[in-house]
Amino acid sequence: MAAHWDDLKTVMHLVRGGSLAAAADALDVSYTTVARRVKRAEEDLGLQLFDRLADGYQATAAGERVAEKASAMEMEELDLMRGLVSEDPTLSGSLTVTAPQLVCSQMLLPVFQEFTEKYPEVELHIRADAQLLDLNRREADIAIRVSNEPGDSLTGRRLASQKCLAYGTQKWADLIAEGSNAEVSWIAPERIPAAFKDFVPDLGNAKVCLRSDDMITMIEAARAGMGVLCLPVSLGRSYSDLVQLPLLPPLPFPDIWAVAHRDIWRSARVTAFREILFAHFKSTEALFRLSETESPRG
Repeated sequence: MAAHWDDLKTVMHLVRGGSLAAAADALDVSYTTVARRVKRAEEDLGLQLFDRLADGYQATAAGERVAEKASAMEMEELDLMRGLVSEDPTLSGSLTVTAPQLVCSQMLLPVFQEFTEKYPEVELHIRADAQLLDLNRREADIAIRVSNEPGDSLTGRRLASQKCLAYGTQKWADLIAEGSNAEVSWIAPERIPAAFKDFVPDLGNAKVCLRSDDMITMIEAARAGMGVLCLPVSLGRSYSDLVQLPLLPPLPFPDIWAVAHRDIWRSARVTAFREILFAHFKSTEALFRLSETESPRG
């Protein structure tokens, strides 16, 4: 009684994800492939691993047990692969970096460019996503995270501390400077992730002209002059058509961190990337520092 490892992994992901579609997405295969592998695992093991119900697959006790053992096997495999990567001295192959989209486009492009020019044998993969990928499972090799809790089980280094201020076009700056009674229009997030609730200003009864669940849309709306919004200082400064407005005191915002699994952190490719990354943030640290003119509203 034996089963292929690919089939056991499929059983594990079906139990973990709860549906054929979730398992297929995790394995990057079609849902029919998931169903075929599960059926083959059941035939090889001589056990029914799932009940086929009208609303999907429900794991049996045997299915749960197989998934539990497969998960332990997966961790052994991941531990082996991380160890091999950490001992590999070559600067070739692939390197996967994950970071929020705006961090990638506004802060990290010079790092990506220098790395690819210096190490042409390494294929750089960028996952521009605010979702926290599982670095223990090697969904990425190194992550740039905006968080005050970047991962207790990971190794990392803080790249920059951040503060937020209000930004808008010169039109709004002129309006505020004139001291007119015109009401300022704000651009605000539609939904605030739990980790960021303490870092978003309370606008009270202020006029909100637009809400969005996409930061890029909010920034483009501000650049179009629709209203003003609160941004980390380094991000606000990266747009030449936005100016800082004396509407809010400097507000705290989560730090920027680089993190990786402790084994991967010291691997040759991640070490090479870290050196360029750290040097870049060192050379641009003034972008994150408040100037004397960026004072609380008066």
